[in-house]
Amino acid sequence: MPKYGYARVSTVGQSKHGNSLEHQVNLLLAEGVDQSFIFVDNFTGSKMDRPEFSKLFRLLKAGDTLVVTKLDRFARSMIEGVKIVNQLIERGVRIHILNIGILDNTPTSKLIRNIFFAFAEFERDLIIERTAEGKAIAKQKSGFREGRPPKFTKLQLDHAISLLQTHSMKEVVSITRISESTIKRELRKRRSQYGQV
Repeated sequence: MPKYGYARVSTVGQSKHGNSLEHQVNLLLAEGVDQSFIFVDNFTGSKMDRPEFSKLFRLLKAGDTLVVTKLDRFARSMIEGVKIVNQLIERGVRIHILNIGILDNTPTSKLIRNIFFAFAEFERDLIIERTAEGKAIAKQKSGFREGRPPKFTKLQLDHAISLLQTHSMKEVVSITRISESTIKRELRKRRSQYGQV
């Protein structure tokens, strides 16, 4: 049955921590993965998609083995890692994570996966807790507003509305770069609040 390998590097700095593409590929080759069966994604942290991994994920079938050096090479979080591992195992794919071991449907593997689940749940709970704490702290600050900050300041909106006295809506949009829907929404808001613009 074929062995497929996957390697990924997301930042230049990772080459200093044993995660360079060359290092990962060499480990995969040493594990018996053919060079032509190794899929590689190489990008910066600002680009989140993994086209080669997506291609490999669709290709893997029952009886195949996926080899990676570490779990974080194909998952950005423990939660995502658990999800991918389970989907592949359900399809009959064996996963060999070199610093952990082989994950399949054996009792030992299931135990390891349950530990993954526990860590994933812990990670998710921590994220929820930090988010709640961050909101609680933010709410104590004066001027706190729930949701996204406004895109345009009151001064910018005042200017746009004042321009409507001498310009058409289309001209105002062109001058201020504020969309027509935003200007109309602000007009409605002011009319409901103050009864006038």
